[in-house]
Amino acid sequence: MTEQQRIEDIVRRVVENISGGSSAPAPKSLGTAIPKTSRVAMLTDKEHFEIKEYPIPEIGDDDILVKMEGCGVCGTDAHEFKRDPFSLIPVVLGHEGTGEIVKIGKNVTRDSAGKPLGLGDKVVTCMIFKDNPDITMFDLNKQNVGGADVYGLLPDDDVHLNGWYADYIVIRGGSTVFNVSNLDLDQRILIEPAAVLIHAVERAKTTGILRFNSRVAVQGCGPIGLLCIAVLRTMGIENITAVDGNDKRLDFALRMGATATVNFKNFDGRDALAEGVKESFGGYLADFAFQCTGSPVAHANIYKFIRNGGGLCELGFFINGGDATINPHFDICAKEITTVGSWVYTLRDYATTFDFLKRAKAIGLPLDELITHKFHLADANEALQTNLRQDGLKIAIIP
Repeated sequence: MTEQQRIEDIVRRVVENISGGSSAPAPKSLGTAIPKTSRVAMLTDKEHFEIKEYPIPEIGDDDILVKMEGCGVCGTDAHEFKRDPFSLIPVVLGHEGTGEIVKIGKNVTRDSAGKPLGLGDKVVTCMIFKDNPDITMFDLNKQNVGGADVYGLLPDDDVHLNGWYADYIVIRGGSTVFNVSNLDLDQRILIEPAAVLIHAVERAKTTGILRFNSRVAVQGCGPIGLLCIAVLRTMGIENITAVDGNDKRLDFALRMGATATVNFKNFDGRDALAEGVKESFGGYLADFAFQCTGSPVAHANIYKFIRNGGGLCELGFFINGGDATINPHFDICAKEITTVGSWVYTLRDYATTFDFLKRAKAIGLPLDELITHKFHLADANEALQTNLRQDGLKIAIIP
């Protein structure tokens, strides 16, 4: 036995004595102390979060403990907060989160894209697999996130740390996680909503109509619509008209890459509004349009903005927002409109999103100004109410 082997044997026996005979390594953790408990903002009733405290469980060999650094407030969170359409109460919300790994199981060495992963790395989560072979990292078209679970929209259980509205979140084996240490906090908070637009644009591209020189209308200038404009601009599309009823949001749309704006409140009826959009393109209708609101009226209007043979991507209805009234002959058939629907994203879209965020920053788009409000976890109720009032643009929760 060599000297090195004798040392390793001594270490092994010491470890066995300490651990009661098992030499299996414990999960690795940072040198900083991890508390025994974590706060969560638990939605216990409609429009009511309670700050609760739960023990931080032991981390398994395939699990990760992450300290939350920030989490965006999504429209889906607002719907759940106001109406509980998914019947999740009680629930810890928050799926646009990011944070730092403070404890990691021995089997976790790389993220879902194959990048090394370890203590201190900054991460985001995407989906939790349900043993569905159609959900794969590098297949763009088989299935979106609708076929899997997502942290922040999980029923409460004995772990409790299931959403990003918490001091700590437990990322369990079978989840997807990405190392995004090369992005700053605000960029990381925007990854999830930006992935929605990466997916929508990828869907739009399948029509063969969306091109560099396309005239594109984007209806709705909340965070989703504004990110849609930013994605289009980073692709090199320069003829973009933003449509909304809020002048402040329309002004920001120009800064995000739109070349013209139309305030629908200035027009009487959809035909007049369509003429306004046409004038914004120099007398032409849009080649392609993105519908980014959850309004059935907005959906019905947008067909009038699009030229014969044009295209439409509808991505505004993340939940059932009601029926829209259209005329299939005039709106679809006679104009031969090619329509695609888009709902959330795939795993591959997440990887693309990281490059989009870096590109948007490099060309000077003010994505850092999209997050207008940050609330501490204890003020989660005010954060959601601010979102419902549509004060500002993107709302975020921090520890």
